[in-house]
Amino acid sequence: MTNDITSQVFCAGHTAVITGASSGIGRATALKCASIGMNVWMADIDGDELELAKQLVASGAADNKIQKIEAVVVDVSKLEEMEDLAKKVFADGGQCHFLMNNAGIGAGGGAVETPMDTVHRVMGVNTYGPIHGCLAFVPHMKASGEKVGLVVNTGSKQGITMPPGNLTYNMSKAALKCYTEGLEHEFGVARRSADSRNDATQLYAALLVPGWVNTSILLKAQREKAVVEGNNKGGTLLFDPSTVFFHEDKPASGAWMPSQVVDFLFQELSQGRFYIICPDNDVSRETDKLRMTWAMQDITQDRPPLSRWHPDYKQPFADYAATNTKNETP
Repeated sequence: MTNDITSQVFCAGHTAVITGASSGIGRATALKCASIGMNVWMADIDGDELELAKQLVASGAADNKIQKIEAVVVDVSKLEEMEDLAKKVFADGGQCHFLMNNAGIGAGGGAVETPMDTVHRVMGVNTYGPIHGCLAFVPHMKASGEKVGLVVNTGSKQGITMPPGNLTYNMSKAALKCYTEGLEHEFGVARRSADSRNDATQLYAALLVPGWVNTSILLKAQREKAVVEGNNKGGTLLFDPSTVFFHEDKPASGAWMPSQVVDFLFQELSQGRFYIICPDNDVSRETDKLRMTWAMQDITQDRPPLSRWHPDYKQPFADYAATNTKNETP
């Protein structure tokens, strides 16, 4: 992105479609869009939480008498369900000005012990989910006759720096980063070739990369694990949310709240940014940049992969971070 298109996208009467909208960043984005007068289509696989989120979003709408706030249960890993959602949105002259492919799951594991069912499920939601969203919506957005449209895909810093511990999740977000970069490049080629055509819809894409956020992704992953492992008594699931390290109702002090991420998203979009790298209360943007640069230099400097976590490079990385932090320009 090279210019501020937010004033053309986020307008009263325009329409937002948001997946993973029952909680966290998705719900916070829906609240933001509804508060400025947009119609909001909320999609999620968790029907009960989605209905509660819809009621909350509707209560915060600028004018709920004329705004459309809809909730649709969707499994984003299934292309046909995203296509059905698109049909509903675009029925009777409907439009989509803002598509946010935000649904994600935190399950996964290592290189060889993770069951392939888990690998396929994580990739299906985190990678193919956004791709399905684009396949289902972008052709309609191109043909809409609207001046501008925006697609935001929710990635992860784990898809860039690749910290050990959940390789499956890292893979899913790395692939999404690659896809979203290619998507914006193709949008850019189309925009530049259509500059002289006033009737051409100009589409933009952005990659949202949250930091540590008080969302329910960990809680839901652990709850799903309990279900799979059959942790129940008399048909009642034995799962205590209070045992989860952090979530929206048990926020960690180092993490941002979802609304902070959304405010930052809108701020960065207004500056024409594609890579929206969010800080949090523990990690600054400059620290993120140093970590990402070091990760890429594993290739260019012929270091072992993931050298930041290699014992031989623990001190060199610490020295690199300290030296470059000292040289930062205020």
